[in-house]
Amino acid sequence: MNNPLDGVKILDLTRLNPGAYCTMLLADMGADVLKIEQPVRGDYLRYTPPLIGGKSAMFLTLNRNKRSMTLNLKSEEGKEIFTRLLNSYDILVESFRPGVCKRLGIDYDTLRKDHPELIYCPITGFGQDGPYKNLVGHDINYLALSGILSLTGEKNGPPIIPGIPIADIAGSMFAVIGILLALISRQKNGTGQFVDISMFDGVVSWLTIQAAKFIANGKSPERETWPAGGEPFYSVYQTKDGKYVAVGAAEDKFWKILCEKIGAKDLLEDRMAKDQRAKEVINRLSDIFKTKNRDEWFQILYDLDSCLTPVKTLDEVFTDPHVEHRGLIFDLNCPGSGNVKQLALPVKFSRIKPEIKIPPPSLGQHTESILNEVGYENNDIEQLKTKGVI
Repeated sequence: MNNPLDGVKILDLTRLNPGAYCTMLLADMGADVLKIEQPVRGDYLRYTPPLIGGKSAMFLTLNRNKRSMTLNLKSEEGKEIFTRLLNSYDILVESFRPGVCKRLGIDYDTLRKDHPELIYCPITGFGQDGPYKNLVGHDINYLALSGILSLTGEKNGPPIIPGIPIADIAGSMFAVIGILLALISRQKNGTGQFVDISMFDGVVSWLTIQAAKFIANGKSPERETWPAGGEPFYSVYQTKDGKYVAVGAAEDKFWKILCEKIGAKDLLEDRMAKDQRAKEVINRLSDIFKTKNRDEWFQILYDLDSCLTPVKTLDEVFTDPHVEHRGLIFDLNCPGSGNVKQLALPVKFSRIKPEIKIPPPSLGQHTESILNEVGYENNDIEQLKTKGVI
């Protein structure tokens, strides 16, 4: 079965999460991804706990379908090898801070002179220009500066850090979108382009509903403003067994069904309760939900359009029948680590299917075969090893 990216070749110079996830998704759809890593050390993610069979679980779940070669891009021989590789690759993805690739002589303006068809996609925290371009940061910093952190939490409480790296994932998604759009553009006009991806930009664009409120009245939404939580109809309640259910009955019809089925008809008019009345309604719902276990409530309300769901832990998610039915998790045999669970590409097609061709590579596993592909003889390869180029 031919996948849409069969024949597309990607040089992956990224490290850690956002770039790794981006290139893995592209690899699942057929792209030939070559991961370029620093000799000896490699990608930092390789050594990040927890480990499975001595290998990082995070690396194993973000680097399937990729080949790996080691290359010292600071050496002249390394740059020569890189130049040869470029002759047969379509896309370059990197995650260095702005200016690093220019110092190495592999920036877009330099490379496009001989490779006008190249699609060049850097993934950074704040983008290639602007006052923040050289700021160091991680997910929490991008969420803070974007305003998302100010919206996440309970009224009168501190901001709450989300349980997943939202900005990292946003950067990955927008990088995939940008690369695919650049490929379509190249098919039409024959030239590549620079695709500037900022994790900060991505989460700013996700403000959507809250941004609309600010635009309408000029006031920054507070943390209790839906959909940040805090209203009776949009909150989390503890159950008898110490677990939780999530209620998202934002529409009157859903709120009505919920109140009727849990024995709270007296709250039918209180979906939008505010201030002290909201606290009273939340307390009343809290008392009701503590009368039954989490799964009992879900069974009672399962098919009644109440917008109630259990708050599941990951061990439950990984055995969830809907997750299994949708094929969202699968096992991949990783040499030295055994079967390692993987998160599947979450897009379903009618005529194409992602292929898992190779497990995550060991550091530099494909270096020699890649060098053979671009014309290096075995004697040349041994000399490059001796010099620390690979």
